[in-house]
Amino acid sequence: MSYNRPPPQPPLGYPPQGQSTYSQNPGYGGPPPGGPPGGNYPPPQQGGYYPPGPYGGHPQGPPPQGYPYPQHSSHPPPLQGGYGQPPPGPYGAPPAHMGGYNAAPPAAPSLGYIPNQVAPGDFRPQADALRKAMKGFGTDEAALIRVLAHLDPLQMAAVRETYTRHINRDLYKDVKSETSGYFEQGLLAIIEGPLMNDAELVRDAVKGLGTKEWLLNDILLGRSNADMREIKNAYHHKYNRSLEKDVEDDLSAETKALFARVISATRHEESTPINPAAIENEVKSIHGSTAGRMINNVTEVCVIFAQSSDNELRAINQAFHQRYHVELEKHISKEFSGHMKAALIYMLRTATDPAFRDAAALEDSMSGPGTKDFKLVTRIVRLHWNKAHLDQVKRAYHHHYKRDLRDRVRGETSGDYEKLMLALLE
Repeated sequence: MSYNRPPPQPPLGYPPQGQSTYSQNPGYGGPPPGGPPGGNYPPPQQGGYYPPGPYGGHPQGPPPQGYPYPQHSSHPPPLQGGYGQPPPGPYGAPPAHMGGYNAAPPAAPSLGYIPNQVAPGDFRPQADALRKAMKGFGTDEAALIRVLAHLDPLQMAAVRETYTRHINRDLYKDVKSETSGYFEQGLLAIIEGPLMNDAELVRDAVKGLGTKEWLLNDILLGRSNADMREIKNAYHHKYNRSLEKDVEDDLSAETKALFARVISATRHEESTPINPAAIENEVKSIHGSTAGRMINNVTEVCVIFAQSSDNELRAINQAFHQRYHVELEKHISKEFSGHMKAALIYMLRTATDPAFRDAAALEDSMSGPGTKDFKLVTRIVRLHWNKAHLDQVKRAYHHHYKRDLRDRVRGETSGDYEKLMLALLE
């Protein structure tokens, strides 16, 4: 079958313990404008963790040649009929030859996904401000928000480490003892940073009765191999449990098999060149496994989605529409249901329009009777780590729902919880 390609290069290991240099990988979007206090970051690479979106510019660099416009966009599709070439290789080098899958270099972990990595600089002023906000009678919630809401992942790690070393106290425990409710949830998620928070959220998704399927989708689907390996390692380090086994035990049938493939962290790297013949075969396989069948061949579709890079999924999405004159997402919506349908659409949107994916997820957290506060806090905290992507999400939200995202959140929250969410969305 077309999916039996040679696997990508072996996984990257953990860096030396205690490493403190700033990652060259832009990951969640790189440092915020203005840089860190007391240190200079190296310039981020172009491209970033997500492809640039159509909602008012390309903040993370130009899209790859032939990049297909998202199906939810109001922009017209490109005139050319090609699939879209892969982005240039590392450091501006041309992409590897079309047949050389093993030559595809693996991506580094995203910003905040390398353990023990912190931003350079002196963070004692931030540590002192946080201690002052919680010391004595009462808590200065505004000060907690002011210090914590605008740090990038490595700055947050540096502040937490400085708080422990300089003040000889645990920032997480201090904040937990001084706050409550969804305000507490948001602050603690920020303090944990993206990697450890992801590990905690996976555990929350599978422990106890029932499964938070949406949470497994949010955390595990569409991730790079490098990030997935770090999440599995962090989960094992924190809980002394196997993430693979815990997720497998909580799912059933086809979704269990899909997540097993995803968690294996063996999808094609984004640097893997597009193979037009393989793309055509996979498009035919997806259609032949679903359309007009009494029972769908779910395994075939899952293998293709789980193995493909985002570049390849974009190519599959475009080629499917060209061949069958129907959008692939609409086809998936028609042929699948339940968790499988939601998972496949999440993976597809991660490749084709991650800004709309996240805008729709935020609206899902607020629509209907009552606000799904745990969902809203989880999703806003995870988004705030990447300011460039967040800007695209805000534009996508306004484009699709004709409302300002911050105004929408303001109407669904209150008190310190509201103030924290709005600060994260700035």
